[in-house]
Amino acid sequence: MQPAEWHLGLTTTCSPALLSVLCILVTQLWLGSSCPSVCICNASEADCSGRGLVSLPSLGLLPPSTHTLLLSNNRLSSLAPASFANLTALEHLDLSNNYLDKLPAGVFAQLPNLTALSLRNNSLTVLETELLQGLLQLRTLDLSLNGLSVVPVGLLDEQAGLRWLSLAGNRLHALERAAFEPLANLQHLELGNNPWECDCNLRDFKHWMEWLLYRGGYVDAVECTLPKDLRGRDIRGVPVEMFNYCLQLEDENGAGAGGTKGGSPPCNRATAAPPSEGIVTAGEAGLPDCVKQRYRPVSVRRAIGTVVIAGVVCGIVCIMMVAAAAYGCIYASLMAKYQRELKKRQPLMGDAEAETDPDDKQISSVA
Repeated sequence: MQPAEWHLGLTTTCSPALLSVLCILVTQLWLGSSCPSVCICNASEADCSGRGLVSLPSLGLLPPSTHTLLLSNNRLSSLAPASFANLTALEHLDLSNNYLDKLPAGVFAQLPNLTALSLRNNSLTVLETELLQGLLQLRTLDLSLNGLSVVPVGLLDEQAGLRWLSLAGNRLHALERAAFEPLANLQHLELGNNPWECDCNLRDFKHWMEWLLYRGGYVDAVECTLPKDLRGRDIRGVPVEMFNYCLQLEDENGAGAGGTKGGSPPCNRATAAPPSEGIVTAGEAGLPDCVKQRYRPVSVRRAIGTVVIAGVVCGIVCIMMVAAAAYGCIYASLMAKYQRELKKRQPLMGDAEAETDPDDKQISSVA
């Protein structure tokens, strides 16, 4: 007898109570069959962590309503391009503490609702520019404790909504400012425990960090390892004037590089000399896209210092003006009071002179 016929036979011959029990059992068996054997699943979460997995389980068995997938603390070393197909409802994906060394471009493209992605403590050394393609809802990204030496320009172009990003514990020496400018809503950035080289290659990114701090964001300590005179110092506390020599170096490199039309600098990192800080030159419109510089505000620290000094001076001037006005009011009040008293005394002085006249006359007659 086929299962459908057997179920129909039970419906016609069994009591309602037995049918209810059988329905519950069938439901439980269906839920159990919708979860890989190495995972623990419920309606919204699948926990496959700490199972020693060297490859992904059959994720196609997961319930379509799964919002959280935990794959941490395993031995995964690679992922197929379509590893997460049909998990469109997934919001949290944890791949931390594995051995992933390279991820294919667009591996997460079929997760349009993903908001949190953790790749912490893996062996990633290179990130594909299209790795985060399609993750328009991503809010949290953890790339800490890997072997990254560069964050490619374009990786974060679709992450305007990203709010939390960690790149701590990698091998980063410098970062391109253009790679982070799309992060208009970033609030928290972790960059600690990297071998930062605080030279000209980090100057533009320093300006971007100051802009992030100025609008209320958070950046942890960025301690320099090179040059030696800055070792151990936080680059946020290094005065921007110490990077003025970079402009001279860029001008020299640009003047020495030949073969470009009209003397324009070639399209490479070493000789693409930026315009003055905070100023967009009129001739920039004719440059190729690889040379055009985006707007860069002047040093926020210097601007804040100027505002503070101007505020103090204005405050002192205002206090002096208030004091002068108060002094003038008090002086005018005292003078008015003195004039009133003087007018009151004048009639009394006239009567006193009248009373003393007879005595003066008698004295004059006796004389």
